Amino acid sequence: MIKLLDQYTIDKIAAGEVIERPGSVIKELVENSIDAGATAITIEIKEGGMSFIRITDNGCGISKEEVPVAFLRHATSKLQTADDLLKIASLGFRGEALSSIAAVAQVELITKQEDALTGTRYQIHGGKEISNEEIGAPLGTTIVVRNLFYNTPARKKFMKAPATEGSYIYDLVCRMAMSHPDVSFKFIMNGTDKLFTSGNGRLKEIIYHIYGRDITNNLLEIHAANDQVKITGYLAKPSISRGNRSFEDYYVNQRYIKSNILTKAIEDAYRTFVMVHKFPFTVINFEIDPSLIDVNIHPAKRELKFINEPDMYDFTYISVRKALLFKELIPTVTPGKDKRPETLAERKVEKRPEPFETNRRATELPPQPTRPAQQKKPSMPMQPANSGISAQPTSTPSVTMENRSNSPVEIQYLKEDNQSGKNITNNMVAENIVPYLTQPAKTALNSAETSVQTNETSEQKKQEPIISEAKIKYEQMDMFEDKFLTPEAKKKHRIIGQLFKTYWLIEYEDKFFIMDQHAAHEKVKFEELMANYKNKTAIPQYLMPPAIVSLSGTESEFLRENLEFFQNLGFQIEGFGGKEYKLSAVPANLFGLDGRELFLEFIGELSENGQKQTIDTFISKLSTMACKAAIKGNTSISFKEADILIDQLMKLENPYTCPHGRPTLISMTETELEKKFKRIV
Repeated sequence: MIKLLDQYTIDKIAAGEVIERPGSVIKELVENSIDAGATAITIEIKEGGMSFIRITDNGCGISKEEVPVAFLRHATSKLQTADDLLKIASLGFRGEALSSIAAVAQVELITKQEDALTGTRYQIHGGKEISNEEIGAPLGTTIVVRNLFYNTPARKKFMKAPATEGSYIYDLVCRMAMSHPDVSFKFIMNGTDKLFTSGNGRLKEIIYHIYGRDITNNLLEIHAANDQVKITGYLAKPSISRGNRSFEDYYVNQRYIKSNILTKAIEDAYRTFVMVHKFPFTVINFEIDPSLIDVNIHPAKRELKFINEPDMYDFTYISVRKALLFKELIPTVTPGKDKRPETLAERKVEKRPEPFETNRRATELPPQPTRPAQQKKPSMPMQPANSGISAQPTSTPSVTMENRSNSPVEIQYLKEDNQSGKNITNNMVAENIVPYLTQPAKTALNSAETSVQTNETSEQKKQEPIISEAKIKYEQMDMFEDKFLTPEAKKKHRIIGQLFKTYWLIEYEDKFFIMDQHAAHEKVKFEELMANYKNKTAIPQYLMPPAIVSLSGTESEFLRENLEFFQNLGFQIEGFGGKEYKLSAVPANLFGLDGRELFLEFIGELSENGQKQTIDTFISKLSTMACKAAIKGNTSISFKEADILIDQLMKLENPYTCPHGRPTLISMTETELEKKFKRIV
């Protein structure tokens, strides 16, 4: 028998979609505070938020007449018609948060508007109104949520331990603080202050408070824009990587979301900078025209869709790649054990009053003439980083993204020749490929123009069978710190010698560097292979007599579909009847490797899945080729060969990591050595 559910049951079922755990309550209420124009927000919880949650803000408040209406389902001040969904500028808009919270908890609201003489105190338990009365209150809104899920035991029993729920809430508040650096946040857990931000708009200062000095000292600033999208924020150097994506944060219009497109673009841009199964640290905000995105997908608003995902991918990839390239990325190592990261239970911040409470006290309490005025504590001395880039470079890098449906995109870099002063144009290879393979659609995003000057190239190149390229030119910028891999710096290098037949020790000014000869040569070979493939300049080494290889049906089909790829690498192969093929030439730069065996291994692994190739698969195999062709560890090479290897590294676009993300160079300061020998304390 089909029956219509009563409103009480409907509310509790609907609340389950929006309120999953205590963190969901805080997310919805804090977003309401931000939409109300609050500049200071305090979040307090007890027992992981299950027994007590208090959100206090200094926003515009709610009028007395509208308070009961605010707790009705689908009651909102942020939308009027369905057309408003196409241009959502607020964090909340569905009108479900307060009604959902009130359906599964005991809620008390105290609010006052600026022009009101008194405030309003409203209580609602389990969706039923308890009281509505006048009360004296400061400007803003305070919501207290007690006994969450008290009337839905089925949901309550699935909650984790209070400490675990508290850690989830702490992570949420940190993301809120980073997405809104102009809002002061204070987080109190079980009576202990865990986080306080000043709301001065300095994102780097907030990152310092949350993640500490090590990460903050390794940040690179990112800034790019076109007609519809603006990207700002910070990336960490590749040495700051983690085994999961917990440090990979990005925001769209100051809303924390998860997007497969943005995640793939960021991780692809970090390809070869970090090791496999390692993920970068990012805090990036995307400001995008609301008409180009759809956030009305999930009740929790954690997902969104872009009107043109390929263009969004390309622009994000190029912007992140630009922020990483031509930076000094040699990690500095410290002998000894690494410091253990601080746990949430150990984190304590100085007790401070709520910012809006401090302002109220200053206006209400008369100054004491017998006591000196209390001075404010100075804010963090940290200034926004400029990532070491000169504020006025000699010339401006330019980015152009043309309509991908008409022609492929091509990426180029202008690198300055320090010896001759001339500009040398190197086509972007290897890590600079835009590996997005789906067919793009035409939208306004195709006419992207970065905040730096746009420079159209007059000549279009033919589309590669695998790699889609983008038109972009970057200029190598002068850094404030001296780079190790420059012609000027190389004059001061003192090569000390080889260690364990694998590592080379090099002294430079007040540091000494250790170079892994295998990783360094592997990177040289990898970029050489990619350049040969892209420019179709691979030099074949002919086999006399030619080798005859037998391929399976799957391998034969794969070879026919991707013959041009193998030819661009230097392989020359043709049918020899049936399943037999004649291998006439192999790449010339294999350094003694068996070209026939390499070809069979190469095509065997690539065709194993029976699927059409992807750029990820080919780059992985080229990395394997480079690895096998490179100088091995435990191999003696001369000082001259090591010196030539350093020269080759200087010509690369990313000489600091091998294709698998391992560092080619590490450094150690003279000070660290002196500490180990107790010369300094």
